Amino acid sequence: MSRPSPVPGQEGPSGAFPHRGGVPAARSGASADRLPTLLAALCERLPEDRRMALERVLQAAAGPDDARVSRFVARESAAGLARQLTDIIHAWRTEAPGLSGAGLALALATTRSLPRPKPAQVVVSGPLSASVPARLTSGVATEVIRSATTSLLIASFAAHGARDVVREIGRAVGRGVHVDLLLEESTQAAAAFAALPRGVRIWHRVGAVGVLHAKLIAADRHTALLGSANLTDRALSDNIELGVVLRDPRLVEGLVDHFHWLLTPEHNIMRQV
Repeated sequence: MSRPSPVPGQEGPSGAFPHRGGVPAARSGASADRLPTLLAALCERLPEDRRMALERVLQAAAGPDDARVSRFVARESAAGLARQLTDIIHAWRTEAPGLSGAGLALALATTRSLPRPKPAQVVVSGPLSASVPARLTSGVATEVIRSATTSLLIASFAAHGARDVVREIGRAVGRGVHVDLLLEESTQAAAAFAALPRGVRIWHRVGAVGVLHAKLIAADRHTALLGSANLTDRALSDNIELGVVLRDPRLVEGLVDHFHWLLTPEHNIMRQV
């Protein structure tokens, strides 16, 4: 009695696992993760209208060798995009040959719908080089403050001048933003903010052990600038300083929660002036 021909992805010496419920399982090995990674990279690159167009083509396609998919790839003229799509088709053919075009379209739509945090941005003071994309600390500091709608949490070891920053904090107070300034008492940093409206809360470290050396501007719970620069004119513009802007709420929320914990009275770490 002859043995039936194996279905691709169902059995064989390559270590493939059987289908479950008609869905082809990925083959064993490192390449099994390549298709999801390629789809995620494609979503990062393609604009919304082109992603939707590709999903429509995939929904009608029977498989990776469908002529409609090939025609879509051939029409893409952006540098490297045809190669990127070709890599996806190859991974589809080798890793999940039984997956329908509609199934791949659903995977692409799912990837597209997932929230993707914005990458961290490098911020510098002093000379700008061409080595990395970067922005000046002075402009970014005011931009982060301007983005706050409910709360601002600002920490600095020293503060002097920084009129643009102080002015922007005042505007934030005017639109109802709650402001907490965590400052080092030994540097008399609070004097730089004397002109701010009432309601701004200023905090100093309790006790004489250690100093408040952190530098942070956190807008609400979505954006944070942290780095080496104090809120001084020289640190924001002239010194050689380095920092990053985080726009991933999952990271920013942890930072804000940590500083709120420091401000909790029962911990006796910070005191309101």
